[in-house]
Amino acid sequence: MEMKKKILSVLLSTTLVISAITGCGGTNASSTKETSTKDSQTATESTNVKYKDFITVDVFDELANYQGIQSGWFAKIVKDKFNMELNIIARNVAGGGETLYQTRSAAGDLGELIILGNTEGKLKDLVTSGLVMDMTDLMKEKDIIKNYSDAITILNKDLGKEGIWAFPNSISSKAATEPSEGLEPTFGPYIRWDYYAQLGYPKMANLDDFLNVLEDMQKLARAKEGNDKIYAISLFKDWDDNLMNNAKQFACIYGYDELGFVLAKADGSDYSSLIDTDSIYTKVLKFLFEANQHGLVDPDSTTQNYDTLESKYTQGTVLYCPWPWLAQNKYNTQENKAAGKGYMLATIDDMQIFSYGNCPEGNSQRVIAIGSNAKDPQRLADFIDWLYSEEGVELNGQANGAAGIEGLTWEKGSDGKAVLTEYGVKALPSNEVDVPEEYGGGNWKDGVSALNFKTINLGDIDPNIGEPYDWQLWESTIKNSVTKLSEDWSSQTKANTTMEYLKDNNFIIVAPGTSYATPEADSNITTIRGQCKATIVENSWKMIFAKDDSEFATYLKTMQTTAKGLGYEDVLAVDMQNAKNQNEARLAAAKAYPSSKQ
Repeated sequence: MEMKKKILSVLLSTTLVISAITGCGGTNASSTKETSTKDSQTATESTNVKYKDFITVDVFDELANYQGIQSGWFAKIVKDKFNMELNIIARNVAGGGETLYQTRSAAGDLGELIILGNTEGKLKDLVTSGLVMDMTDLMKEKDIIKNYSDAITILNKDLGKEGIWAFPNSISSKAATEPSEGLEPTFGPYIRWDYYAQLGYPKMANLDDFLNVLEDMQKLARAKEGNDKIYAISLFKDWDDNLMNNAKQFACIYGYDELGFVLAKADGSDYSSLIDTDSIYTKVLKFLFEANQHGLVDPDSTTQNYDTLESKYTQGTVLYCPWPWLAQNKYNTQENKAAGKGYMLATIDDMQIFSYGNCPEGNSQRVIAIGSNAKDPQRLADFIDWLYSEEGVELNGQANGAAGIEGLTWEKGSDGKAVLTEYGVKALPSNEVDVPEEYGGGNWKDGVSALNFKTINLGDIDPNIGEPYDWQLWESTIKNSVTKLSEDWSSQTKANTTMEYLKDNNFIIVAPGTSYATPEADSNITTIRGQCKATIVENSWKMIFAKDDSEFATYLKTMQTTAKGLGYEDVLAVDMQNAKNQNEARLAAAKAYPSSKQ
């Protein structure tokens, strides 16, 4: 999309530094400029009584995968309600890891609205540095305070200064020990089920078998489609940080998630150092190396970005995906599912998929705040309050599974229950279906909120309809969702939904939801971490694309020796303690919130 034009590099010159500080507003493509200009022209004629002056809000968003002016139907809603537009400044798009954050922080202006990955004491640092605003007075008497005071208090209690500095992500009223996801987990081995079916549903005991099946699927798909650009696996670098993110996804299939340089099992039974020779991370890198040796890894992997990968899933030309919210959202259209084509969860007999439990105290590792230099703080406070409202969750949350616009994508039936409209069936979850002009025009997919910030867990009940915010959990959706694809999958799994299948067969392991966030490390640890993770990521990629076993072993040794020489063990000791503290917090959450409040 034109609105998502990428910054090719960060800090290569003084000019780019200035661009980063000013929010890169001049980098948007022509169509976005035209939209923005049109909005600006009409803004002076605004009928908005509360907000007379039209403003552009710089949103520094560490979770967003799009950069530029928000467009389409969500932009129109924001414009109509708040007479403003959102200029998304996205680290994931700009590249450079923490560089953009550090540069903008050093300049004293991170953004007017800030969506932050709150690790290593980031939020506390922003409070101490005066880069975020105390919202206590701004939020007086607002619903967000009345409804979520406990979660807000817990997040803000140890930030060095009294006040309301930020709000947490994914607040839930459900049990901490239950999966926070809907019908699908966050992670899993999702494959083109139609090709797998044509192979006769071969059994897979482990990743070695999975590799063999992927190879057979690739041969079959290429022969049937006459396309040698179909690959079993495709990767990208945008999300790399402490480790190679795409490699970690296979560890998640076996119950692990990262905390710094540690991969920790959801139940606290194992803590694995990334660079150990026998670590789960090294084993995954060896799996991907073997996949590349068999010609199964897309050669574009080292250079493509998320948007390019997304387009390949839309076309169905990558056969495996670690995330249902990517492959299924892009390829599993009504037409494809009716034809029996699409991505579905495969069974690897030894898998134990990591699941994030519900967070009754909110997820403090992802937060939203107002920058200290905001032009109109009260308007942004009103916007945040709205994001946590029922309507806000329905609309902003569409990016994560909510249903969107009542009257367009969904409506209430005669029984008061929610049901998708004919338009909604075509547009959801994220399809390129034309949006009527009165709702903002463009297409549905391009108009979805780019914030990627889930205020309330979408499995929670929407009081407006008495059912979950997640439309896939609606009674009407489940009743009407049977397709040729789902029937075939169910015939093999003997289950109606993925989550039912995983629970019934002990293929899922839940990490109880908690408000735990890693504390701030001293500056020496932070410096060493930055140096170590650079060599870990660099050599991880080299290991996958090594020419043979000997070169793989050489890069592994280089990674280990270099990292340890830089002080890796010192950082690991901090991360290991944090991982154990996180597990203690999970155990406490499981004890404190064993059941749903709804």
